Amino acid sequence: MGQYILRRILIALPSLFGISVILFTVLALAPGDPFEDIAQNPSVPPEVRMALRAQFGLDDPIWQRYLHWLTSMFQGNWGFSFVSRIDVDELIMQRLPVTIVVIGASQVLALLVALPVGILAAVKPYSWFDRIASTLAFIGFSLPTFFTGVLFILFFSIYLGWLPFVFRADISETGWRWWWEHIRQSIMPVAVLGLFQAASWMRYVRSAVLDVIRLDYVTTARSKGLAERAVVMKHVVRNALIPVVTLVALQMPAVFGGAIVTEQIFRIPGIGSLLIDAILRNDTPVIMAVTFVFSVLVILFNLIADVLYGWLDPRITYN
Repeated sequence: MGQYILRRILIALPSLFGISVILFTVLALAPGDPFEDIAQNPSVPPEVRMALRAQFGLDDPIWQRYLHWLTSMFQGNWGFSFVSRIDVDELIMQRLPVTIVVIGASQVLALLVALPVGILAAVKPYSWFDRIASTLAFIGFSLPTFFTGVLFILFFSIYLGWLPFVFRADISETGWRWWWEHIRQSIMPVAVLGLFQAASWMRYVRSAVLDVIRLDYVTTARSKGLAERAVVMKHVVRNALIPVVTLVALQMPAVFGGAIVTEQIFRIPGIGSLLIDAILRNDTPVIMAVTFVFSVLVILFNLIADVLYGWLDPRITYN
């Protein structure tokens, strides 16, 4: 297992190198100037702007700037934010915990909904439960998160007044009140992301279980007198989860991208809102760091999916 993971990491390094080259080149060629605000300020001499561009190497050739960025990355230096005036890694670490909590909770909610509903819908196909669950699933993944987010705000925040619709990181309460306020303001974004993801995964789980439940070895297990619950859980679900693991692993990085919209709706100070703000202000070091982190997540979750295959199916070996 250790050799397999090491081999996969070594294979991933050229991919990450190619991704970083493309990202850096595209951002370097993009129009705009991070010091445009300074240039439009009549009280700031042009020499100051030129000195700042020279200090950060913005007038150097692209290949030279990339080598400087790559060398700094290997040394643990992610760059300096032109807008926030702090190191990029410090800026990301300030936003990352909020994003991890919201996205992590939404994915747990999605799995808790999608797995049992999808399995039960497949065990009882074309029943009333299956039809209702499938209808709700179609509605769920047909509605974009920005639409359901606005609906949640209108209903739960404005009409009922139960939940706050603006996420606050600087809650003044302490003790259990601090935890309660954080839970209250996280309910709507977690529900919007989680239910949207659960609707898509539920249909996939149902399809995977239906494909497995009709196989011969399942009929053989039933003929041996095993209880239906044991047949479904031990012989059907475990094999049906293999393609589901692939789907979940491949969609996890996309969830971080989709969370950008949700963070903008609920004003969550996470990675998504940081990326949007950096794009609007042409803060290239922040854009480069965040997008590169998303690229690493794609490769990481693919590796996690491959490792889980061996746990779900003993026939899979890592040679």
